[in-house]
Amino acid sequence: MSKSIDGAAIDSVLRSAVEAGAVPHVAAIVADRDGVVYEGGYGPRVAGESGDVSTSTHFRIMSMTKMVATTAALQQRERGELDFDAPVENYVPEFADVQVLDGWDGDTPKLRAPKTKATVKHLLTHTSGLAYWFWDSDIVAFEQATGTPNVVPGDMAAFGAPMVHDPGERYTYGINTDWLGRVVEAVAGQTLDVVVKDNITGPLGMDETMFALDDARQGNKTPVHVPGEGGGWGSAGNILPDDPQWWAGGHGLHSTPRDYVRFTQMLLRNGELDGQRILRSETVDEAFTNQIGDLDFPHAIPTADAAITGPFDLGPGWKWGWGLLLNQDDVPGGRRAGTGAWAGLFNTHFWVDRTTGITASIYTNSLPFITPQALGLYGDYEQAVYASL
Repeated sequence: MSKSIDGAAIDSVLRSAVEAGAVPHVAAIVADRDGVVYEGGYGPRVAGESGDVSTSTHFRIMSMTKMVATTAALQQRERGELDFDAPVENYVPEFADVQVLDGWDGDTPKLRAPKTKATVKHLLTHTSGLAYWFWDSDIVAFEQATGTPNVVPGDMAAFGAPMVHDPGERYTYGINTDWLGRVVEAVAGQTLDVVVKDNITGPLGMDETMFALDDARQGNKTPVHVPGEGGGWGSAGNILPDDPQWWAGGHGLHSTPRDYVRFTQMLLRNGELDGQRILRSETVDEAFTNQIGDLDFPHAIPTADAAITGPFDLGPGWKWGWGLLLNQDDVPGGRRAGTGAWAGLFNTHFWVDRTTGITASIYTNSLPFITPQALGLYGDYEQAVYASL
């Protein structure tokens, strides 16, 4: 039997955030192991136009794609097809060309070979040394000096970005899952979109989740919004291309809140939903277990591109599992210790609390990422969800 939830307080949090201009719009959904127990949406799909977002609106979920690609890799390991301890180059030979950025000679980057070979596990745990430009000023400088694009435009040249430290040295959030998607493709002998549809979204009935939206769904997609010069919000357009050169395991999926909650419900139910087993129960347990050992998820990450993201500081006490950020302690009035979560660059966020038995997510499509206003909304939403149970 589904949990009983009082949605009035959650409605108020969402409505107030939009009316205060904290976000251009917001959709949110909560489910327990048996089904959806709350859903709501406020604010225009396109700023300045009629028609509000809802839990059936298509959003770019960006890095919420990572757990889907990670699930595909976990399935391959379950079948004995993928060895997490093997060097990445065993599956994708081009990875052998990735070097470590080891300082600068004027404006020229100094590169060297990594001291150890990065493994598939390093990709899964963001410990390979690969970084994102928006949280690493050296990668910003490297891209500017060499003309290497970041991963968002979908150009294969993005894979020319170097590591910023040796594999296993520390946790650095970066383009690891994009490389992991290429590993999954090499193992499967199929492109990532086919792997995901055949093994995850198809069995789960997630018919609205895909890398490239078809023409019938394009009109249901919200553009990415940015702050307007005179206040309010304006459209920045698509940003994420519909015709990339590769399907991005790190950020490429579009989905609706109602669709993606089926994926997180599967995790909440230890790998199964509606009779479809996606992962073994013991594999899900591993995903919700610290996989970075004595390393820590960094609690203070400065921004290197303020138009894209603010600084990220969750404080101490966080670890990383398989594709999931794990809190080690209960959040007062919120998620319990051991909850798995992550977010997307255009301000989407989900969590799966197996102790309490709920999963929830919240969506806008806007930049910059994690502004104080967006973080405030996330916190208020979480508090309202748990207070309403």
